[in-house]
Amino acid sequence: MSTSGKVGHSTRGGRKDGIPLGRIAGIPVYLAYSWFIIAAFTVIVYGPALLIRNHSLGIGAYFVAFAYALLLALSVLVHELAHALSAKAFKWPTEKIVLNLWGGHTQFESFIASPGRSVLVALAGPVANFVLAGGAWLLLEANVFTGVGDTLTNILMWANLLIGIFNVLPGLPLDGGRLVESAVWKATGSQEKGTVAAGWAGRVIVIVLVVWFIALPLLSGSSPDVTLMLITFLVCSFLWVGASGAIQQATLRGRLPSVSAAALAEPAVGIPNSATVADVLRVAPYGAPAVVICGPDGRPQGLVDPAAAAAVPPSEIYATLVTAVSTPLADGAYVPRTSNGQELIQYLAQLNGAEYAVVDEIGTVTGLLRQQAVVTAITGKVARRSGRS
Repeated sequence: MSTSGKVGHSTRGGRKDGIPLGRIAGIPVYLAYSWFIIAAFTVIVYGPALLIRNHSLGIGAYFVAFAYALLLALSVLVHELAHALSAKAFKWPTEKIVLNLWGGHTQFESFIASPGRSVLVALAGPVANFVLAGGAWLLLEANVFTGVGDTLTNILMWANLLIGIFNVLPGLPLDGGRLVESAVWKATGSQEKGTVAAGWAGRVIVIVLVVWFIALPLLSGSSPDVTLMLITFLVCSFLWVGASGAIQQATLRGRLPSVSAAALAEPAVGIPNSATVADVLRVAPYGAPAVVICGPDGRPQGLVDPAAAAAVPPSEIYATLVTAVSTPLADGAYVPRTSNGQELIQYLAQLNGAEYAVVDEIGTVTGLLRQQAVVTAITGKVARRSGRS
């Protein structure tokens, strides 16, 4: 089974992707270690079935079954290459192709999509499978092969036909889900709404498959095909997770416009690191606004602990430096006040720590942005703080 290509930011391929198979059209191709699970399953399930149909194969039936697994991998590779090459026509950079337990996926780097182009790239995969199925059918009609060759050609035809049909089902994470996504996207102007709709369509497909291949056979009282039910359960589990992930990611993306450094920051003032606790109590007499310590170059260095400042005896507030009642900020932990949306998220992802000073155009501290506030704005959930016992 192959699913629609994933879109994301570039991450370097490595051992975690699996066994490198080389490059095709400049695109790295990997064979994930999980692929050997589906290969073993194919040999175990189809080896005996082939042996029953043709006793003369003997132990060779299991080698034919493994060849079937290789043909499936080849079919998925063609499917994913179709995604990648069609995307290349639109100058969408492809990072890698990975063949895995569930078929495979094409990982794209960041790009700007449109409803029409998204559909074309998505449907290129199933179209490639239909072309392979048609080519195999022509070979069968021409009686080009006999024996094992004929069997494998027949398998190649049906495998690609089923992969193509399955992938055009209208729900994410399948390629056909891009049709739903693009239709809603075109109608509403929001890709996020389109993705959510396509994700729910994917969930409906899962329910239909479970009812058709699992529930109805069990309710009919007939003897169910255990292998078919197991495959259905595994495939539907994967589809449900993929559809749910698409809905969640689209929901998060939809909240990005509200993620603004200026809107989420709490008021703060900056003071030089040569100041004293008396200066802190003057600008923030009741622990507010937050007080950020700045170095000689004006860059934020630390954050005053209001409780520590308040605990300094009145007789010592003029002699105690502000650095004695502060905690350091991570190196470079400050963000422009105008940062928002995806830009802000990417910026924060490069910084350490959980608190960031917010500065205006001339570098003056205007606020304090806490990681918890950003997480809450994106997810709608209050982030839990880890504590020590």
